[in-house]
Amino acid sequence: MTLRNRAVIVGVGESEIGKVPHMTGLGLNAQAARRAIADAGIKHTDIDGLLTAYSFTEPYFMLGSVLAEYLGIAPRYSASVIAGGASPTVMLNHAAQAVNTGQAEVVLVCAGENRATGMSRDEAVGALTAVGHPYFEAPYGVGIPSLYALVANAYMEKYGTTREQMASVCVSTRANALKHPNAHMKKPLSIDDVLNAKPISDPFNLFDCALISDAGGAFIVTTPERAADMSGTPVYLAGIGEAHTHEHLIAAPSLTDFGAEHSGQRAYSMAGLGPDDIDVAMLYDCFSIVPIIEMEELGLAPRGEGGAVFAAGDTQIGGRRPVNTHGGMLSHAHAGAVGGLMGVIEAVRQLRGDAGERQTPNATTALVHGEGGILSSHCTAVLTSEPR
Repeated sequence: MTLRNRAVIVGVGESEIGKVPHMTGLGLNAQAARRAIADAGIKHTDIDGLLTAYSFTEPYFMLGSVLAEYLGIAPRYSASVIAGGASPTVMLNHAAQAVNTGQAEVVLVCAGENRATGMSRDEAVGALTAVGHPYFEAPYGVGIPSLYALVANAYMEKYGTTREQMASVCVSTRANALKHPNAHMKKPLSIDDVLNAKPISDPFNLFDCALISDAGGAFIVTTPERAADMSGTPVYLAGIGEAHTHEHLIAAPSLTDFGAEHSGQRAYSMAGLGPDDIDVAMLYDCFSIVPIIEMEELGLAPRGEGGAVFAAGDTQIGGRRPVNTHGGMLSHAHAGAVGGLMGVIEAVRQLRGDAGERQTPNATTALVHGEGGILSSHCTAVLTSEPR
């Protein structure tokens, strides 16, 4: 089924970000949800659908039901979606289908965790190693940084991406984050800072890796017809596509070619648009190599040239191809699935013209790409300010 112009995001909200010790994961979700509801100009009782992701800090088996209880709503459509960092865009896909099949009229999508203050160091390290294959990866102590580092080394070997180009991803997102009033990171960052930082897993140093934050985010999906009764400015879903190629890296078809190309093609096809039509992009950036890979697979740069685009400064605010204008997961916030959800929020703000210092002039199309696992699950969304 085509969803082109048949669903809109009509409200967005984010919680306090950084280290927020006075709030639980549920509290961060609720604060973001309350702000999204206010942005849409509706009451919480108007919500009849709820989608949420997963949480390492809230040990509930049925997180969606617990969150509904916490928010004081009784949805007729609800689920918890687990697709790693791709969960927010996958939830956007599910929400759009729900409002178009009559399963719900107004769907709240939210995610959030207090990972910075709600987990000990040992718990965080344990979570990083738990994603590995239980027989062939985890027993050898391989964590998420090492698995992505394996990909980075393979990609550098095949396409000539350099360590300095990867560092430029961190510098670009940090420069963008400095213009965001709610970003976790507040200090400028240089190439030398990245290259001389604490080693994590070769070739990654500290600043090549996503933050650990307390954060929550939310957005509200409905139909264009229903949005006419709301005060929030709607942003249209023009196209969306998914691709799921593997779970564990040992089963990946390739270490240099992933599913973003396929999810992107499906989203572009539905939208009737292509890479050259995109004004601003929000790319999942859990590690510095990842947005380079995604940029190339999504056609926003030729193969082997994504790193050069970042190094040239084209991805910074005011550049030729702005990417992660909020700062991404490397500098704005990362707390589980909400890291990718912040990209949806920023895309909506850009298309509404509400991004303040971060605003891309005359932005009418935005791409949001979510990625989960070790480049395992991909979901690409194309959003527009008006129906196309």
